[in-house]
This record gives sequence, C-alpha cells and structure tokens, in this order.
Amino acid sequence: MKKIAFAGTDGRTLLWALIVSTATSEKYENNYQGIVMRGTPAMPKFVEMVGWPVSFIPTRSNTADDYATAIIDAFTNAEIDYLVPMPEALLFEGLVDRISEAGFGHRVLGLNQSGAYIEGDKIKCKQLCREAGIPVADAWDEVDARHYEAILRTCLDYIDRYSGAVLKYPYSAGGKGARIILNAWEIRQVYDTLIADYKDNYKRLFTKKKPWPLLIESLMSGAEISFTILVDAHGHYQILPTAMDYPERFEGPSGRDNPITGGTGAVSPHPMETPVLIEMAKKTIAEPLIAAMRQEGILRPCILYPGCFVSFDADMRPVRIRVSEINIRPGEPEVQPVARRLRNLGALILAALNGNLDEVEPEVRDDQVSINIALMTGSGGPDGQKGYPWSCTKGEPIAVDIKYLKRKGIQLIPSAMSYAENDKLFKSDGTRVAFLNGNITLKPNESRGQMVDRLRRKLLAAYDNGKIRVIPREDKSGNRLDLRRDIGRHFFIAEHIFPDTL
Repeated sequence: MKKIAFAGTDGRTLLWALIVSTATSEKYENNYQGIVMRGTPAMPKFVEMVGWPVSFIPTRSNTADDYATAIIDAFTNAEIDYLVPMPEALLFEGLVDRISEAGFGHRVLGLNQSGAYIEGDKIKCKQLCREAGIPVADAWDEVDARHYEAILRTCLDYIDRYSGAVLKYPYSAGGKGARIILNAWEIRQVYDTLIADYKDNYKRLFTKKKPWPLLIESLMSGAEISFTILVDAHGHYQILPTAMDYPERFEGPSGRDNPITGGTGAVSPHPMETPVLIEMAKKTIAEPLIAAMRQEGILRPCILYPGCFVSFDADMRPVRIRVSEINIRPGEPEVQPVARRLRNLGALILAALNGNLDEVEPEVRDDQVSINIALMTGSGGPDGQKGYPWSCTKGEPIAVDIKYLKRKGIQLIPSAMSYAENDKLFKSDGTRVAFLNGNITLKPNESRGQMVDRLRRKLLAAYDNGKIRVIPREDKSGNRLDLRRDIGRHFFIAEHIFPDTL
C-alpha cells in the first residue's frame, strides 16, 4: 500500500485523498491510501460519518514550518510515502526546500521556493512567458500602483485599442487579484477598490519609498479554459482533463457588485474541449514552459495550472490560445471535477515523482461529465453581513442529510466547516462552506447539454430541498447557504453556437 499525503485545508485536499483511495483503474495498480495532512476541523468527523477510506495527520498550526515538521516526522516514521502540497502558500514559503533538506525532497510533488514566482509574481511570470515565446495578452505594462495618472493613461489606451483593461495585483491573491475595466467610467472605482483590498499587502512587502508594482493587461477575448499539467523531473508531462471555472460570484460579467471569487463552481470537461485544443495547449504552452523552467534551473516534479483564453473558428477549431496566468498547484474548485473523472490519479502522481510520466497516461472517464457547485454563505445574519466574498456569518449549525446524498449519488466535500464536539454539530466558518459534486454518464440519443442538465438539476434539488443547510440564527427553518444555479449550463450554449460540431 502506497501512502500518498495531501497537505492543505480545503476541499480539493480531501477530494484528492479520497480519489486516490477509491478510484479503480483498469490499466494500473490501485494499491493507494490517501492521507490528509491537517485538513479542516470538520473533515475527520465527516469522513468517519460517511465511511470514506481517508486518514488524517494533524499539524500544530497552518504555518509552513509546522507543516514541514509534521511532514518530515511522517516520512521518518513511515506514516506517508509521498506528498502533494495543495495550497500555493506552502510552496511560496519554502515547504519543499525544508523537506528536501531533510532528505525527502524526491518524494514531494511541488516546486521549490526559487520556482514559485511562476505564480507568486505575475510580472516575472509574464517576462518568462515572453522569453519562452508563450502567447499572453497583446499588451501589458508594469506601473506603480500609487501613480494613478499613469494607470489612467494606460487603461484609456487599452480600452481604446483592446476594448478593455485588467488590473492585477501581481502577487498571490488566491485567484481574486484581477479586476476588469470595460469603460472609462469604471477606472477610478476599480482602482480604488483594488488598492483598498491590497494596501496592507503592499505596505508589508515594500517601503514607502519603493514602487508598488501593479500589472495592467489588455483585455483578452475568447473562452476561458484551464489546464492541469503534471510534470516530472525529466520534463515529461501529462495534461489532465480540462475544466471550466465559474469565478464570478453571480451569473453574468464581473464588476463591482459581481466580484471575482476563489471559485463558485466548475465543470469537467470544458464544453469546448477537443483533441485539437489539447494538442495546441501542448505545443503552445506546456512544452515551451517546461523548456523555460529547465533553462532557469527550477524544473522538478510539480503541478502547473495555466489559465488561458482560446479563440475558435466556426468549426470549433481553436485558432488562438493565450495565457492569462500560470499557477503552481491544482485549481480550487476546478480540480475537484477533474479528479472525479480520473481512474488513475495515484499512478499519475507516482509517475511524476519517479520520472516516468511518459509511460503513464491519464485514464479518463470520457463518457462522463462532472459538476462541482460551491455552497457559499449568503446574506443576512445578526450584523447584516453581505455574505461571501464580503462579510460572512460564522458559527451557525449545519444540517446534512447524509443518507439522502448517498442515495442520490451526490458527494458533499466539507470546506469552511468546523465540528463542535460538545454540541455534536457541524458549524459554518463562513466563505465557501462545502462543495456539491456529482458525475453523470451519457445516455443513448442524449446530447451533452441534456446530460449535464440532468446532473445540474439533481445537485440543485439537494439544496432546494434543504438536504444541506446552514441554519440561520434568525430563522431556524431557513438556509444561510447560497449557490449559483448556472454551473454547467454552458454545454447548452456551446451546442447552440456549434450545432454541427458537437
């Protein structure tokens, strides 16, 4: 039994551990045990209640130092054989370096601190892409975030030439640091909001005399598609199934009242995925990026997660692909439906660490679609909180009908939840409380849009019927949770746009 640990405190951490333990490959061995390093307070109790074959190893705190101590002890005591750090912050803070110094680096899937700038510094990543010939936004500039006049001029220029601009806080922001500007009236408001959100970060990173770097990009058009790429030390790689993310809080374009969040749901595959698109991603992104990493001396077994914009012709052939940003960890929640379509995640992780990824291909459930829907804290509460991602109500009890979810084939992944031993109750910690996951298989004479709609309605019914509730203090019969109802609906839209090709 090969014991693969996943370090982190979010839904993807538990989901990957579960998939490693339970997926049944038809081509590769299945002798894997998934382990969660730390997790959330609710996860061990929830896993016990639903009977999942996942174990937990605690850490003293959520710092990289305490993670490193617990991980090194777990390696030394043979409690784990391999490790996959899930949150990027652990890589930024040198977790892999600490474990390597202890002699276990060859068992860890993740970049050293020296390579973490690929996600941690978007400006340096843009420079790397430019040198590697990887297409990015048509225009981009680095400016001082405190010089509004320079920002105004650049934004006006990009709006005129590219129909919009994107302001990006260039350092780690959990996927929430980009702000879109579509017209001149929005510039000042978007700028003020971004500065307010990241002013403390800037002050911590830079003195008053140093510039505050801000990235401004021209707006990119096309379908947004993310790729999860496993890489080994020799540069062999495999692209996992694609996913479509829903980052906006509500349906519709992002804006002041519809902010970019950490993700409100995802679907895999992406409705626009084709073999031609995957080949384009290999030649245009994966191979030059890996070559550049080798040249920079930062290549090692890792996960790369580029977010891209793709343009298509009328026959649904991709004609242009551009990178928006590159992450160095699995996306949350995008990687949850990706993993649920894989039969051999454990074998792929081992191949990445053993240096033979060219010999192990993803074993994908091609006849299935997987949907993930985030259950988020809604508005209300004792202080009138607006809900996720603004101010959230915490500490309210959670009611879960586990028997119903099992009977319907729905998987609930706890995230921002705690467990009160005295009360024997799960409680909400606010933000994204949990995730609903489900897979569905295509029926004869059924379109993909119809198939996905069947699954979407099943997941929504669990919420609508109160099978998972955060019980409001002011209304014991209510539900503090909220969700987006359009996750996966783009399969119908794609079929309408390309009726002869899907």
